Amino acid sequence: MLETVAALSGLIAMVWLIIGVYIASRYYPNYDHAKQFCSELGASGSPTEKLSPRINNYPLGLLFCLFGGYIISLEWSSYLVNLSGLCIVIHGIGTWVAGYFPMDADPYTTTPTRECEIHSWAGFIMLLALLVAPILISVTPTGEVISVAFRLFSFLSAVLACVFLFMLARAFKQKRSAGLHQRVSYGIQLLWLSVFSMLLL
Repeated sequence: MLETVAALSGLIAMVWLIIGVYIASRYYPNYDHAKQFCSELGASGSPTEKLSPRINNYPLGLLFCLFGGYIISLEWSSYLVNLSGLCIVIHGIGTWVAGYFPMDADPYTTTPTRECEIHSWAGFIMLLALLVAPILISVTPTGEVISVAFRLFSFLSAVLACVFLFMLARAFKQKRSAGLHQRVSYGIQLLWLSVFSMLLL
């Protein structure tokens, strides 16, 4: 039973995030998913500063670590697959850190607080870790679980996530639709994680 939950934790994480962000946003008056970052739900001084990390960051971090640890523990996993699992664990740890240290209420502030700087670095490490993970799988030798199709899907997922990250950076500078591009980019990464999760069942 525990092994099945661990294998499914990648898929569960995506579903959990969607529900968690939706619930938190209901307690944040006039929250705009297209314009605002997910992290703004847990920003310092926000109406959901305490709620958001409790229902999002902390349980999600556990799910990511559980899934990454499960991948590492697989008997057939190769060195590259193990590294991919480690990246997912790092993503989970970063999720905890980003939840514990809130970002500033104004994402465009030129003088961020120490907590916001830690949050930003944690977010960067999270992002990088979940970009490297599918790239590692894309160059893993083909096997019973890691098929050519999944290797190609992993590579395309990383490329598409990068494309929307570039669009996110541009939207952030223009101060419009940053939240939308963040969600699409991260959604692609979580979709890859979900497919990987289902393949391991």
